[in-house]
Amino acid sequence: MNTLMKNIAFKGLTAALLAAFAISHLGCASGELVDSNNPEAAFKAAEEYEKDERFEDAITKFSEVKNKHPYSRFAVEAELKIADIYFKRENFADAQTAYQLFKDFHPKHPRTDYVTYRLAMSFYNQLPATADRDLSPSFKAMQYFDEVVASFPQSQYVAESKEKKNSCLKLLAEKESYIGNFYFIRGIFDSAYRRYSGLLTKYPNQGFDELAMYRASISAFESGDKENGIKFSKELIERFPKGEYTADAKEALQKYGGR
Repeated sequence: MNTLMKNIAFKGLTAALLAAFAISHLGCASGELVDSNNPEAAFKAAEEYEKDERFEDAITKFSEVKNKHPYSRFAVEAELKIADIYFKRENFADAQTAYQLFKDFHPKHPRTDYVTYRLAMSFYNQLPATADRDLSPSFKAMQYFDEVVASFPQSQYVAESKEKKNSCLKLLAEKESYIGNFYFIRGIFDSAYRRYSGLLTKYPNQGFDELAMYRASISAFESGDKENGIKFSKELIERFPKGEYTADAKEALQKYGGR
């Protein structure tokens, strides 16, 4: 090969190497061409995607870390990151599943209090705005709020867990009152009585006690249950001597022969 051809070949090779070097560095900067065999590098790339709000790309990259490097410490953190992204995007059903799986597979993780709290919040955030809808997620939410309080008493999430549990109880109490009122105004007093008495038993001190006592007493009287009619009327008068329904409860006692 003559000198001219050697120079051309050398220049061509040099240009190709420089181009490859530039592309590889550009890829590393953008997170596009990260070595997937390096769990730390892949994890950092996924974090960059998350930071840039490229959430689908972040989930894909975190999943890659988890699946390709299951025994790496980054795999566990990638699982938690995926759950956090679902939660951040308000995809609470998927967040719930992701946190639950993480909790099941890593019960001794140092951030278990956080995972349990976020699991509870994933259920909580699936609750409807009004009590006339399905409130079944509230029971799971309360279960995990209780676990935070009982199992991690020093956790920073205890106070909010208590507050959110109380919000669940209030919503459930409102639901019981709503159903009780439905039966009461239609004169289905036996069903109304069960709802109001159940409200008082299961969800006391949520702002519905006085109304529930009064309507439980009337429902009992109308159903022929004089004993419970008297009981709830007297309890209302004793607990709420100047309440909204106190005068009505006294009239009910006279009307139904309770005095």
